[in-house]
Amino acid sequence: MDGGWLLPGLVDAHTHPGAERPGDPLDAALLRRHGREHLAAGVTLLRVPGSADRLPAWFGAEPNQPRVVSAGRWLGLPGMFYKGWARQVGEAELAQAAVEEALASGGWCKIYADWVVDEKGLDAPPLSADLLGDLTRRVHAVGGRVAVHAQTADGARAAVEARVDSLEHGLGLDLALLDRMAEQKTALVPTFTVWATFEEVARVSGSDRFRDWFRSAHARLGRLAAAAYDAGVTVLAGTDSYGTPELPHGRVAGEVRHLATASMPPEAAIGAASWTARSFLGFPGLEPAAPADVVAYDRDPRTDLSVLDTPMRVIHRGRVVR
Repeated sequence: MDGGWLLPGLVDAHTHPGAERPGDPLDAALLRRHGREHLAAGVTLLRVPGSADRLPAWFGAEPNQPRVVSAGRWLGLPGMFYKGWARQVGEAELAQAAVEEALASGGWCKIYADWVVDEKGLDAPPLSADLLGDLTRRVHAVGGRVAVHAQTADGARAAVEARVDSLEHGLGLDLALLDRMAEQKTALVPTFTVWATFEEVARVSGSDRFRDWFRSAHARLGRLAAAAYDAGVTVLAGTDSYGTPELPHGRVAGEVRHLATASMPPEAAIGAASWTARSFLGFPGLEPAAPADVVAYDRDPRTDLSVLDTPMRVIHRGRVVR
């Protein structure tokens, strides 16, 4: 290779490898394939905030697979998330279940504060800030971290007031909470990629109310991400990919472009899928004695984000894998 631009290995901070359709069991062959798809795209580190089962120990350890930070099984109250795909427990058991998933996984747990895929979800109350706060304190006490799925304004507020570690999606997040998020180091993972697919869901919905709610929330997501960055919130790139034609794995470069379109500076948008995400997850970037997880490009991606789609070389664990 004769020259080029180097980045610390890319990161998809919100992805769900190993199963494609809601309710499917975790599939080892799919897990391997999805991991290879990420790695071929230069993604050397994944955060998996919830999966159909706890991830096997080999995933994230084999040389041809990305490093992985996992959160065990999705956690929610009955009725939250797709049937059969989450560990659903009552409010009294949720905190202990969160501790168990954090200890059994990569130190994270993933909680559903709300669940909105149709009009019914708009009327369902989210988890309370008190419940989430107690859960978060208990997970932090064992060295774990908490990711919370929240789409509604009330769900996002409860997550922020509970001082969780990351807010996933945050469509309805009140901009007035951004300074608090920055102060307490609650990251935002807006997952533009998945919401683009929901435009079709909204289009065919029989509910004008749901369609109007989603389109309004989706339309403000770019402004939300830009305002979060300006307020000093750690904004991370996550695709919420499942390995379907609509949400393939290995497409975090597209999420970077979404962040840049939302008026984040290109360098900051790249960092959200590289050095910033690595630091947030406890991994080094390009520094002495750091693991050799590096992606090389033939042009400066800061001046042309499309370059991220075609890495010249992917070096993972000190080996050239592409």
